[in-house]
Amino acid sequence: MDLRIAGILKDSVVDGPGLRLVIFTQGCFHNCAGCHNVETHDPMAGKTMAIDELMKIINKTKLIRGVTFSGGEPFLQAAPLAYLAKKITARGLNLVTYSGYAFEQLLAMSVANPAIRELLYATDILVDGPFMLDKRDLRLAFRGSSNQRLVDVGQSLHTGRVVLWSDSRELCSNG
Repeated sequence: MDLRIAGILKDSVVDGPGLRLVIFTQGCFHNCAGCHNVETHDPMAGKTMAIDELMKIINKTKLIRGVTFSGGEPFLQAAPLAYLAKKITARGLNLVTYSGYAFEQLLAMSVANPAIRELLYATDILVDGPFMLDKRDLRLAFRGSSNQRLVDVGQSLHTGRVVLWSDSRELCSNG
């Protein structure tokens, strides 16, 4: 199974808690004004990589606490990312996924698309919502605008309402 990516960053501390490997997916239709990843918008750009090759890179990257799926819009490639997410969480790493969609939108979309459900359920923290230039705030952790939320996916699914992630709680994999 292949994934179309824009690139990989092996040592990020700004794309989720702890040292992380970030996979930037290719393709996004949100076209947020002020997006800092505009090169990821074209769904035919970037390069394809086999999931097994990505796992080899993840396995060779030492000291990481987790992996982040950014973009682009990761949920446009939900099936291969869900497959990769299962391998990542089996290794004991946590998963942060960025999306221009709100958590509630993804839940609704997941009814018709099981891959979206699988990726969402494998995600520990969802950074949701589009980047909004007029709400840009550089003081926020792991996100660019104040409308975006850090959703604790496991707790949100358990309680049936959006629960925001707090770095005062230890991050565990949804497994």
